[in-house]
Amino acid sequence: MNSREAERAPSALTPPPDAIPPVRHPEAPAPGELLGAHYDHCFGCGGGQPHGLHLQARAGDGVSITAEFTVQSAHQGAPGLAHGGVLATALDETLGSLNWLLRTIAVTGRLETDFVRPVPVGTVLHLQAEVTAVAGRKIYSTAVGRTGGPDGPVAVRAQALFIEVMVDHFIDNGRPDEIKAAMADPDQIRRVRAFEVNP
Repeated sequence: MNSREAERAPSALTPPPDAIPPVRHPEAPAPGELLGAHYDHCFGCGGGQPHGLHLQARAGDGVSITAEFTVQSAHQGAPGLAHGGVLATALDETLGSLNWLLRTIAVTGRLETDFVRPVPVGTVLHLQAEVTAVAGRKIYSTAVGRTGGPDGPVAVRAQALFIEVMVDHFIDNGRPDEIKAAMADPDQIRRVRAFEVNP
């Protein structure tokens, strides 16, 4: 492929022509409802990680969510500023939480992040994400993170491609001890069963 062809080639984050608009599952959490952690030891949303993001996401209208987290000193890269990898994690976690509204299990296939401005320690990062299209097992979505409030200046933004998987993906690839502990957790069992009813 020459450089001119590469310029015309569609990005992996561009939905194909046969992609369809996302449809919120009828049993998805109601707008405004707190989604909760999908796993207690998740670095992004779990309460069991002392230095995790403890990101809290709420269902929005359509196939969208809002979320926020406060940048702690354990999250810094440069002195007093959030590490870029932590900000990318916050975007990834927010985008992944959209799957609650589709009632599907999906993992990140690709994530492209733009860092627009520094985010100081102590900042509350306000995140908004939405699914833009679905094509088979592929879910296309975007997110933005703002400082100074939900309508404040953009600090980070991302586009993502998630791939729908079965729960076996985690059982086959995770560490057995953690899988056993998660599957013994009544809250985790409830979450898995909620996704199993997805048509």
